[in-house]
Amino acid sequence: MNSSAFRLALLTLSACGLLFAADAPKAVKGSGEDLEKGLPPDFHRLAIGDAAPDFKLPGIDGRTYTLADFKTAPLLMVVFLSNHCPYSHAAETRLLPLVAAMKPRGLAVVAINPNHPDAVGVGELGYSKYNDSFDEMKLYAKDAGFTFPYLYDGETQATAKAYGCLATPHVFVFDRDRKLRYAGRFDDSRFADAATVTSPDTRNAVEALLAGKPVPVPMTRPMGCSTKWLFKKAALAAIDEKWTNEPVTLETIDAAGVAALAQNKTEKVRVINVWATWCAPCVQEFPALVALSRRLNNRDFEIVTLSIDDPKEQPKVLKFLEARHAATPNRTKRSLQREGRATNNYLYAGASTDALAQALDPAWTGPVPHTVILAPGGKVLYRRTGQLDVEELKNKALEALGPFYQP
Repeated sequence: MNSSAFRLALLTLSACGLLFAADAPKAVKGSGEDLEKGLPPDFHRLAIGDAAPDFKLPGIDGRTYTLADFKTAPLLMVVFLSNHCPYSHAAETRLLPLVAAMKPRGLAVVAINPNHPDAVGVGELGYSKYNDSFDEMKLYAKDAGFTFPYLYDGETQATAKAYGCLATPHVFVFDRDRKLRYAGRFDDSRFADAATVTSPDTRNAVEALLAGKPVPVPMTRPMGCSTKWLFKKAALAAIDEKWTNEPVTLETIDAAGVAALAQNKTEKVRVINVWATWCAPCVQEFPALVALSRRLNNRDFEIVTLSIDDPKEQPKVLKFLEARHAATPNRTKRSLQREGRATNNYLYAGASTDALAQALDPAWTGPVPHTVILAPGGKVLYRRTGQLDVEELKNKALEALGPFYQP
């Protein structure tokens, strides 16, 4: 793995609340002495040989599913997945072919999202278009090409606690009698490239059971984004409150400075948004830009705001930015230090807006807001004059960043 990929992998551990779950006792109480901290008090870890817990959960197809809906299948895989997690995304590139190959041989698969969307931090959403809500499960499953039921457990998380779901993905394979025969990771790679897999644990388990043989390794460590338990919602609120108190900075910039920003001599995908306090569409879209900046903070991404208010109005512009909590995220601050910059909020000080347009984007016709996405090296990947569709901007940025980190 090269150094850039290694750095991305480390960042993802933080972004996703990554969990490598070691073998633990059958029942975990959630106290300070547990092997795994921060679990609900009624969390229960299944042991090999345990019966599959029943469930009654809504599916994205409008049906309500129970364990009995899969009673005729010789094997049942219950796999906990989520919309937002890059580890889930990567594993799904192998899960879907496995399902296609094994379904005719008797494998039934049901996927369950254990997460409540209110328990997912904004910075954990940077690898997906979607949050973990039930409505967005429908969109994500369609994009991902799911061929199996996808159920929502986020409201009570009772099923996740009954199965002992520690992370997404977390796989449980049951035999014909619905006794647990395999539990753990899907395989040993966190990347999307199937060539990086050296131990296809779930496939090995399924093939062994279909052949009437014992599973070679019945339990492995689930590897992925930790389950987003709703009881941790208060901790996220505290993080949001801290964000509102972050200092906001503003500096003036000339056309040469804008040209340097547009050249984007970094590894980051850079958005530059030209706006003004007197521009109604600019004001309307600004909070969504701040939210996007926070969402993608753990990626190689930044948003630069460039006000074209009169430089005499600098106190007014700063007050506007402060009211919208347009602080520079901590990771972005570190990258700015490497560039010799102190902020991502600027006020254009030049007299000529034509000089500004030539410096930033010669294709800009003049009205504001005007927004560009710049690749490393300065290539314009996206431009929009007029009010943004911030959802479109997010999706274009994710296209440039990619849904996975790569080896």
